[in-house]
Amino acid sequence: MDFEPYRGELVAYCYRMVGSFHEAEDLVQETVLRAWKARDRYDPGRASVRTWLYRIATNACLTALEGRARRPLPSGLGAPSDDPEAPLKPAFDIPWLQPFPDARFDLGARTDLRLALVAAMQVLPPRQRAVLVLREVLEFSAAEVATQLGTTVAAVNSALQRARAALMDMGEVDEVTEPDDPKVRAAIQRYVRAFEAGDVGALVRLLADDAVLEMPPVPLWYRGRHDYGLFMRRVFAMRGTGWKMRQLTASGQPALAAYAPEPGGGHRLHTLQVFTVTGGQVARNVAFADPRVVEAFDDLPQRISFHEFDAAR
Repeated sequence: MDFEPYRGELVAYCYRMVGSFHEAEDLVQETVLRAWKARDRYDPGRASVRTWLYRIATNACLTALEGRARRPLPSGLGAPSDDPEAPLKPAFDIPWLQPFPDARFDLGARTDLRLALVAAMQVLPPRQRAVLVLREVLEFSAAEVATQLGTTVAAVNSALQRARAALMDMGEVDEVTEPDDPKVRAAIQRYVRAFEAGDVGALVRLLADDAVLEMPPVPLWYRGRHDYGLFMRRVFAMRGTGWKMRQLTASGQPALAAYAPEPGGGHRLHTLQVFTVTGGQVARNVAFADPRVVEAFDDLPQRISFHEFDAAR
């Protein structure tokens, strides 16, 4: 059996389930190992290889999620801050939601990997989460999902209804950012120019009125143009101007790798910023600063010189 054609979509599925790319890769490796060991017991008359693999992956995910807290973003833990000088103390004890590195796999449509939706799904009980992804995203039949979960079609349909209702109550998960949309590209390019110029006024003019800025693993977050702008003034005061930005995508959303200037010359990777753009304005920026998260984006160098950067960009 050749399991490799299914690896990318299985990693995306496990990521939706657990909210961590690194853990998703581990779970897919475990899935492939289990499938290899059980290959002699596989019955093609009962299920396709793909359906069988998803059953194994689902069981691996459900086992991994037993007794575990959800993976949140800072905005899911408390009220926004109104203090632009608040201490930037990371909370590494919290299992933060992580972005998905789009360039690692050719998955086609990625709207169901967007951060707001995956964060919302983390609130669902694991079996409801599995039903929602298997039925709504991957389009397995209710009968197939019942087999994968070892339950009944009626139970699957009931779990799907509850999951849909819960997501509707959470709001904002219907937002879809298409990185290739001309308005989205234009907004991100204007953001790049303003950021590289250290122009806080220009950055603020690109924001929606209630724009959100959050920075896991720092639990601090801000809402609104005013506080977003004040915090950006702090960033440029602390790290200087002359930043460089590289455009990419993450979790099916436009993203920027932000390189801060170093005193001795050159630039060092500082954050991976994932954007939600609505109506031509930046509605949310999730700036991931944990090096372990950024490592998943293995095409991003940690340091780069000015000339190397311009050539790469």
